[in-house]
Amino acid sequence: MPENKYRPPYLIRCYRWIWRFWKERRFQRFVLTIQPHADESLLDIGGYPFNWFGRGDVFGNVDVLNLELAPIVEVPPGAPPIRTIAGDARRLPFADGEYDIIFSNSVIENVGTWEDQQAFATEARRVGSRLWIQTPAYGCPLEPHYLGFFIHWFPSSWHVSLARWMSLRGISRSASRADLMEIARSTRLLTKAEVTTLFPGCHIWTE
Repeated sequence: MPENKYRPPYLIRCYRWIWRFWKERRFQRFVLTIQPHADESLLDIGGYPFNWFGRGDVFGNVDVLNLELAPIVEVPPGAPPIRTIAGDARRLPFADGEYDIIFSNSVIENVGTWEDQQAFATEARRVGSRLWIQTPAYGCPLEPHYLGFFIHWFPSSWHVSLARWMSLRGISRSASRADLMEIARSTRLLTKAEVTTLFPGCHIWTE
């Protein structure tokens, strides 16, 4: 078969570069805010091991939980000890207060219904002493899954049709109709009021 030389459209590649910049900037804020110590345990809910490569000077050990994760064979130099765990964020297989820090980056908006999001938040609060839960804001005009403006402010039944003509993924055809339908099915952005309800007593910071 011929080699697949597909490259994402220029604007999407630019967005990915900007996203990586903001992700690293946000991580530095996480370190300054949470102030982790080398002897503390961290659970990353919904992440991947490679996100923690090169973080060995900040963390003592990291557990990464996702729905399907294979055991990590080798941790590269500069990484903390990392353990992968296959599990459901709505039903964490851990004891109360087992972790010093709970970390989650852009996951809670993808776990399902409002009830599923409540279960996620309850479990995160149950097993962790300090929380850093990041999620795209419903109030932001840009919807980061479609890469389009205002789409998420319309009824969900409109999202796929709007995304075909009002988003980078739809206009560039880098996402098929099936892809857009999956985004619509699996994504529920949270308002600030909802986040406050899910995480009472926590400081809610809008980036």
